[in-house]
Amino acid sequence: MVSKLSDVAELAGVSVTTVSRVINSYGSLSQKTIDKVHAAMRELHYQPNAMARSLQGKSSQFIGLIFPDIQNPFFTSLANEIEQILFDKGYKSIIATSANNVEKEKQYLEMLAANQVEGIITSSHNLDIDAYSNTYLPIVSYDRFISDTVPIVREDNYRGGQLIGEYLLKNGAKNILMLSGDSSSQSPTTKRYEGFTAALGDKVSLSIQEFNSNSWPTTSEIDVIVNDVIQQNIDGIYAYNDIMAIQLQNALRKAGKRIPEDIRIVGYDGSPIVQLLHPDLPTVVQPIRQAAQRLIDVLFAEINNQDPVVNDVLPITFYNPK
Repeated sequence: MVSKLSDVAELAGVSVTTVSRVINSYGSLSQKTIDKVHAAMRELHYQPNAMARSLQGKSSQFIGLIFPDIQNPFFTSLANEIEQILFDKGYKSIIATSANNVEKEKQYLEMLAANQVEGIITSSHNLDIDAYSNTYLPIVSYDRFISDTVPIVREDNYRGGQLIGEYLLKNGAKNILMLSGDSSSQSPTTKRYEGFTAALGDKVSLSIQEFNSNSWPTTSEIDVIVNDVIQQNIDGIYAYNDIMAIQLQNALRKAGKRIPEDIRIVGYDGSPIVQLLHPDLPTVVQPIRQAAQRLIDVLFAEINNQDPVVNDVLPITFYNPK
């Protein structure tokens, strides 16, 4: 459990008021008292609570969420599901977006720890952030490797990639382009590309282009892809998310290509809003509701020092508009 102000006071042998005065540098205190309080804070890995909830010995009942970019419909949907489940449990959410900025993410981690959140759910794309190992907070990650000590809730990424490969083969694609992101990551999402290439085998011609999946492709980047697709007679594309797939659908149609008659484009995410607005897009549908519930179950098992919950791989499905 996250240490509270009262825990520090008990360990230091002083009152809660004295601990508060030390933290806020208020009033006249002996150096011996100050040193005892600081030593207790270090031993308990206590970080001052800007919300001051611990003064009453209560939990903050806040959970921190760190996502790459909630403009992405998938992360918007996931954050919404998590927020609602937490609210039903009597908890509130603090949402932060990290994008491709390690320093920004570190500062958000510090802010969440200082505000005494009970735990953190992250789907950060940034790697090798030591701060995750030093927050002393319960943390769970969604489909991202953060550190050896942070549990991961993951979906069946290998099967997701495999289903895309099988779909393109079944529909006669012979010259395929794969647009990938995070290929150097240790995260489970790299399994998508392994499943995809395994399904294709040596049956087709495959080319790969890597992109920074933390940011939206620029118009010029899309133009380059479209030009390459036309020049190389590409007839099948695996985009690393639905937004990229939709951008390519629009750009290729503008260039005179028929979708899907000339080129099959497949996305990945399957968020409800994308399926509602773009029902013509084949995509792998990630289990957003199940993922949100699993993330919360795993996190609260840590918060309450309970036995780990069963954390098997979550199933995905494939949406085929036919």
